[in-house]
Amino acid sequence: MTAFSIAPSEPVVVPDPAAPEAVSALAFALERPQDGPAVDDLIDRAFGPGRYAKTAERLREGGLLLRGMSICAWEGERLVGAVRQWRVLIGETSAVFLGPFAVAHDWRNRGLGRSLIRRAGVLADAAGERLTLLVGDQAYFVPLGYEPVPPGRAALPGPVDPRRVLWRAGAEAAFEGVSGAVRIPPER
Repeated sequence: MTAFSIAPSEPVVVPDPAAPEAVSALAFALERPQDGPAVDDLIDRAFGPGRYAKTAERLREGGLLLRGMSICAWEGERLVGAVRQWRVLIGETSAVFLGPFAVAHDWRNRGLGRSLIRRAGVLADAAGERLTLLVGDQAYFVPLGYEPVPPGRAALPGPVDPRRVLWRAGAEAAFEGVSGAVRIPPER
């Protein structure tokens, strides 16, 4: 695998008071187009080629990457973490689809992943997003403010364990009336 080293953009101040000190010392910046290969490489190293077979990947292929809400974590000029967010529809309701997120092997279990998820939530909330959807482990994401989607409320485009479909409110009454197929919005 190729190791990428590029200079980060100007750091973005995205608060995370719960971040460990070592994590807070990293530079967090919005993902730029030139960061794409490094982010893809980090994600490939974290998940392997099997990630392309997952249902969640159907919602990313050809979808709209929300660069203004996708974050890279830099240790100097080395990318050590990233989280991406995408535009989706749940029925006719616009939502953010979080993922994937990945952390360099030597930064795992140090709080960076959780910090990336919290920071991504701050950006989504600041942008006025109604809700964020993801596919992930309840034990990891529920403490970060996500909750299981009630049965039948969000139908993904392929097989997925319904216990792993989670969402987080970004606004009051965010889940009210939200139901349907999860899909990539048509081009506008």
